[in-house]
Amino acid sequence: MYSRILATGAALPERRVTNDDLARELAQKGIETNDEWIRTRTGIAERRFADPEKGETTTSLALKAARQALDRAGVSAESIDLLIVATTTPDMVFPSTAARVQAELGAAGCAAFDVQAVCAGFIYALNAADAMLRAGPYRRAVVVGSEVMSRVIDFDDRSTCVLFGDGAGAVVLETSADPGILAARMYADGRQNEKVLGLTAHMDHGHLAGDPFVRMDGRQVFKLAVEGLVDSAREVAGLACVRTEDVALFVPHQANLRIMTMVAKKLGIPDERMVKTVAEHGNTSAASVPLALNAAVEAGMIQKGGLVLLQAVGAGMAWGSALVRW
Repeated sequence: MYSRILATGAALPERRVTNDDLARELAQKGIETNDEWIRTRTGIAERRFADPEKGETTTSLALKAARQALDRAGVSAESIDLLIVATTTPDMVFPSTAARVQAELGAAGCAAFDVQAVCAGFIYALNAADAMLRAGPYRRAVVVGSEVMSRVIDFDDRSTCVLFGDGAGAVVLETSADPGILAARMYADGRQNEKVLGLTAHMDHGHLAGDPFVRMDGRQVFKLAVEGLVDSAREVAGLACVRTEDVALFVPHQANLRIMTMVAKKLGIPDERMVKTVAEHGNTSAASVPLALNAAVEAGMIQKGGLVLLQAVGAGMAWGSALVRW
């Protein structure tokens, strides 16, 4: 028994912020940056920022993406047995974002929970859903990655504030006798803690304690990301008895174009087979991979029967890969 991806969905906030827009806002704070500086280091040209006054939240974006995926799959919310939302920016501590999305979808009664593995969250959630569908009794699942990273950006920190964006992506999975997700693996190394990448804020007796903004050691993240992604891709390819060179479409975490390009080169995947949405979306954390996958589907980049490699890396450090027969 396998699980197969039936359809994808996506949701992006209305507000588009280009590098020039961001540079003008930062200049008012006395922080210098420009489009060329951002593009050459990250590959990012613009990103979307949610507007709470327009009702754009982690939950609303997740809901929109999930509904689109369900509509495209031609299945009802009532038929869902499992709903997993990957997010590191929930609208509240609890109830879970998944529970709130479930209520709005009209899927009450199914299992619903959140996964927190930051940028690797969608791969973790997809892996969990795949295992639960294979084991039963679940037969159909919705997996969502949804983030409002603009809430946790320090706009006084040029090294991080240019990187992130908001959005959501979703997939509908269903059990099948035909191959779908061939192999999926997830990993973590807790020794690479918040000193490498983290956000230490937490509630303490009614007060916010810790640092409420993302902090990152960019060089260390780059090194760990490349090593982890290359190794995990090779492992899932080996488990599926294929070569990484046989991958028809590579959908990496859209955090940094340099990382993406280096990983693809080491895996022997031609540049034209790699999905690149980082320029338009920036790093949307757990929403990154499903947003990129949806963009590839909409562009007709995936052929039936083709091998699709999905992978991501995030704080923890956490990382993982999934190899899919489309």
